[in-house]
Amino acid sequence: MSKANATSGPSIELVKEISKQKSEPSWMLAERLAGLLAFENLGMPKWGPDLSALNFDDLSYYVHSSDKAHRSWDDVPTKTRQTFEALGLPEAEQQHLAGLGAQYESDAVYHNLKKKWEAAGVIFSDFDTALREHPDIVKKYFGTVVPHNDNKFAGLNTAFWSGGSFVYVPKGVKIEEPLQAYYRINTKKMGQFERTLIIAAEGSHVHYVEGCTAPTYSEASLHAAVVEIIAEPGAHVRYTTIQNWSKNVYNLVTKRAHAHENSFIEWVDGNLGSRVTMKYPGVVLKGQGARTELLSIASASEVGQVQDSGCSIVHAAPNTTSKIISKSISSHGGTANFRGFIKAKDGATGCKSFTQCDSLILDGKSIANAYPMATVENPDIEMSHEARVSKVDDARLRYIMSRGISKKEAMALIVGGFIESFVKKLPMEYAVEMNRLIELEIGEDDE
Repeated sequence: MSKANATSGPSIELVKEISKQKSEPSWMLAERLAGLLAFENLGMPKWGPDLSALNFDDLSYYVHSSDKAHRSWDDVPTKTRQTFEALGLPEAEQQHLAGLGAQYESDAVYHNLKKKWEAAGVIFSDFDTALREHPDIVKKYFGTVVPHNDNKFAGLNTAFWSGGSFVYVPKGVKIEEPLQAYYRINTKKMGQFERTLIIAAEGSHVHYVEGCTAPTYSEASLHAAVVEIIAEPGAHVRYTTIQNWSKNVYNLVTKRAHAHENSFIEWVDGNLGSRVTMKYPGVVLKGQGARTELLSIASASEVGQVQDSGCSIVHAAPNTTSKIISKSISSHGGTANFRGFIKAKDGATGCKSFTQCDSLILDGKSIANAYPMATVENPDIEMSHEARVSKVDDARLRYIMSRGISKKEAMALIVGGFIESFVKKLPMEYAVEMNRLIELEIGEDDE
């Protein structure tokens, strides 16, 4: 295999060749092969959206775009640099970010961290560089939160991962600005399998932001990322995702965190694009007093588009707390599903869990569903679930329009009020972009 498209389908030979080209240690090749075996042995999900159109033998598993991640935009190939400039990333880095990483196809093309945080001992690099420069740390944590046999797509990622981000924040260091990574699929029938590992040491604080896009093709592409987060005692990690994949992408990811004693994990999760999304950010509350909050929004805006999202929370220690706020918008025939799984294990006494699921349906042909599930192994808990489905009716629209507002503007006001709690969690520059994307999603009413 040359450093180009690898389209022969998933195979042992391809896994070995990718590992060889990356000059990886033998233990990583063993992990990759174990992942491939898990992918082959585990079945497709028997619930959720229809994935029958996804052909694993028709995907590119490694599309080479760069020999290394550069620290200057001037060194990034011109065509690739222009793509990210059009997205405003270099400007955002200068004004708002502690560090920025950018991936194009299978390779990281840019990764940089401000010297202030380098001096404080923070590590922020692409995952391939981390494996070369910090192999002991990567080996210690790799696969401890999401093992290779967790599910079929986690196995596929373990076998073919390339790029992604590695973050290590030392004890007591509190990064004041977000770190951001941006992922771009630009090739037809592409499989992108980035791997992200975030380790927040005791008492540290980090906010990591992820964005994703792809152009629209008629053929399907696959995004199957794995994210592992470890929050050590007293650490605070916020993970923000704004994913705006084109409507030909299957977004099938596994994202999970381990929260130790008195740590705090926040997920701020936005899903606007893709043909199908299956994403359920998870937290295992392993230490006493650990907390997590998940705030998510999903917009399904096209016939055949399915946003299947939610959460998975395990209370594994006493006095742990979880709060889940999920919002979805269905329009133009789209389907938005919420799946929530909450488990309180035996011994996790005094834990509290609250779930609120709100769905907004903008027309008569769109769908919203909620599938909550709870497993309780001890009686000493507080657990509640609220769900609400509402539809924008003509009377409400006419009332707003009577103030001289167009129908499109009236709809945007209604939706804007619905997602306000989500947008407030975003940094200002991302909040503006989020509102703009939602307005584009709902468009004009076509009934």
